[in-house]
Amino acid sequence: MKLRFETDTGPGEKAALGLIVLRADETIESEFRSLFDRDGVALYHTRIESAPQVTPETLMQMKSGLAGAAALLPSNRPLDAVAYACTSGATMIGPDAVTDAIRRVHPQAQATNPASAVAAALKQLKVARVGVVSPYVASVSDAVCAFLKENGLDPVTVGSFDQGEEAVVARIALASVEEAICRVGSDPEVEAVFASCTNLRTFKVIEACEQRLGKPVISSNLALAWHMMVLAGLPWKSAGPGRLFHA
Repeated sequence: MKLRFETDTGPGEKAALGLIVLRADETIESEFRSLFDRDGVALYHTRIESAPQVTPETLMQMKSGLAGAAALLPSNRPLDAVAYACTSGATMIGPDAVTDAIRRVHPQAQATNPASAVAAALKQLKVARVGVVSPYVASVSDAVCAFLKENGLDPVTVGSFDQGEEAVVARIALASVEEAICRVGSDPEVEAVFASCTNLRTFKVIEACEQRLGKPVISSNLALAWHMMVLAGLPWKSAGPGRLFHA
């Protein structure tokens, strides 16, 4: 028996988004789920090969795989925004090179990454003097801070867990993340705190940290989700935790 059917616009009637996730990342998808689970919005994930150790050399290795990973996202309709979800990787590879790789496959999509998203978010919050919480080894943390400086931001206080293993970063306890953010943010020169790395869990402590500090707190995942919404033309006010989503 052949069944009759009708078609409609399908998933992503309001926005269709793509997310390139590191193979080693265990955090971003669960944190994004609460923000993008809404009618008419489709969020598609693909993975890119990544090393278990985070070093400048292993991060650069992802550059050659970006276009191939982006090509695995659905292409039956144009995607509104595509993000490469690696702060340190985007810093090392360069945001322009990331955008070029994505647009070779999805020429109509707005492209972003956590590094660019964080710079945009801090400007949205009208702050410049930033405290940075990093999970990375010094060479990677230094590169992230250099990127902030290149974008007119001043990383006045930096604290790091000094970890090179992605598996360890994903397992840093929320209580430890909260205490690290509040310790870095306690510097009176700091106007806002940025917790770097998409594999670092932050969403559940951002508002508690802001209440303790009286200052904005953003993370790689928070800024990236916000920026994707902005680029895709989605309403973002009150869509996520923290002051960024109320700015």
